[in-house]
Formats: sequence, C-alpha cells, structure tokens
Amino acid sequence: MPDISTARVSQRGQTNVPAPLRHRWGLVEGGEVSFIDLGDSALILPGGEATARAEILRVYRAGAYEEGIAKLTDPDLAD
Repeated sequence: MPDISTARVSQRGQTNVPAPLRHRWGLVEGGEVSFIDLGDSALILPGGEATARAEILRVYRAGAYEEGIAKLTDPDLAD
C-alpha cells in the first residue's frame, strides 16, 4: 500500500503539503500543484496545468488507466 498523508483545510481553504512529499517532488515556495477533479476524488500533481495534462496523456497512452480498472476486484468500482 502506498504511503498516505493527510492535511487539514483551514477556514480560508488553505492546506499544506506534508514535508516528505514536498522534498520528494521538489516543491519549493511558489511552486505549483495541479488539482484534477475525478468526480468522487481529486488527484494532486506537482507542476502546473501543462504538467498535469501531459501526465494524464502519458498514463492514458500507456494503457495504465485500463490496466488499473481491470485489476479492480470490486465490481462496483470497475464502472
């Protein structure tokens, strides 16, 4: 199972990226992260919008999305 980090959202809608993730992904002050709304969840990627779009295309072209769906054992999640 991958490492899981949690953070709280402030009253102003702000949150922090845990230090281990900032270090791993090279996020520095002023760095951008992208949020992709997946409907029932959100995906957070280091980098701006162009980086997020490129990553989505890379995963889709590599067949990783279909491969991941095929590995789901819960039939309710496979749709």
